[in-house]
Amino acid sequence: MTPATRNRVEVLHGVNFDVLGRRERDIYGDFSLPELEVRIKRFARELNLEASFFQTNHEGEFVEYLHRLPERADAAIVNAGAWTHYSWAIRDAVELTGVPFVEVHLSDISKREEWRRHSVFEGVELLVGQIYGKGPEGYREGLGLIAERLGV
Repeated sequence: MTPATRNRVEVLHGVNFDVLGRRERDIYGDFSLPELEVRIKRFARELNLEASFFQTNHEGEFVEYLHRLPERADAAIVNAGAWTHYSWAIRDAVELTGVPFVEVHLSDISKREEWRRHSVFEGVELLVGQIYGKGPEGYREGLGLIAERLGV
C-alpha cells in the first residue's frame, strides 16, 4: 500500500483580511482577498500542493480553527495580521497543532511601526520560515518551504 501524499496546506488569514483591497494599497496592494486566494491556489498547484483557505476577524474563532487544523492540513501558512504582534493565545494554538507552518506578511513588518516588529511566532519549533514584505510572492516562497518540508 502506498502512503498517502502529504500535500494539504491551509492558508489562514486573520483580522482585516476581508477588507484587503480597501486598506492602505501602498502597503498591502490593490487586490482583494479572493484575488489573493486565486494566486495562492495557482502557486500551490505549481508545487503539487492542495491549498484551502480560512479567514476570520474573531480571535477565538481563529484559535478554534487551529485546534481542528491537524484534521484538515499537513502544513499551514499563517498570516494572522495584527494578532501576530500580541496574541499569545494564537501562538499557543499554533504550537498545539503539531503542524509545520510558515508565517507570511504582505508588508515588511520589520520596517513598520515599532509594535509591528515583534512576532509571537518567533521561537515556535514548528515554524519553518518567516516571510515579510514580498506581497503575494511571499506566499509562493512560503509554499516552496512547505513543499520542501513535506517532501512533495
